[in-house]
Amino acid sequence: MSDGILSSGWDVLDASHEALRTAVRAVPTDGWRLPTPCAAWTVTQVLQHAVGDQIGYAAALTGEPGPAFDPFAPSGEMEGADPAAFLEDALARAAKAWAGVDRDVAEVPTPVPPHRLSPWSGSAACGLDAAVHAWDIAVATGQPSPLTPELARPLLKIAREIVEPLRPRAYTAALTPEPGDDDVAALLRYLGRDPRWSVS
Repeated sequence: MSDGILSSGWDVLDASHEALRTAVRAVPTDGWRLPTPCAAWTVTQVLQHAVGDQIGYAAALTGEPGPAFDPFAPSGEMEGADPAAFLEDALARAAKAWAGVDRDVAEVPTPVPPHRLSPWSGSAACGLDAAVHAWDIAVATGQPSPLTPELARPLLKIAREIVEPLRPRAYTAALTPEPGDDDVAALLRYLGRDPRWSVS
């Protein structure tokens, strides 16, 4: 990481944070109200949700306050706000919290069921949230997918560990795998997303 960006020291989480950061920075000025793969949510709402979730993971670890809004009811309004700065504050909070985790402890608190996970699983779960919403924002705004097979593989591992109790509030039903699916497509389908989704 460069430009003063805080690293958590957890590879999957840091790669996921960078994917989300890159996607948000590349949203065009007129792209914030575009629809996304998250039904009925705009790009702005997905960003707000992702920010709230990162703050939630940080708060679970540190005991500090969580997000000041409901991540599952994002307003879609950010008049006068800088989206990149709004995101960076949340990513920094999450990265700092995870950087302070003792990797030798058996479990750490998380905001998702079962609310206690191994340090690797917890950090990867935080990364999963960032990475999937990076994909949502990227494809909604005509960007290339920020997901790579190398990132998708560990994300699918943690998804299979935590996602089922989160349906249908956080994830829709898994889509049927198709022949020829690569690691990225397998992850997206498991999370209820069509790998071929486009705004048109």
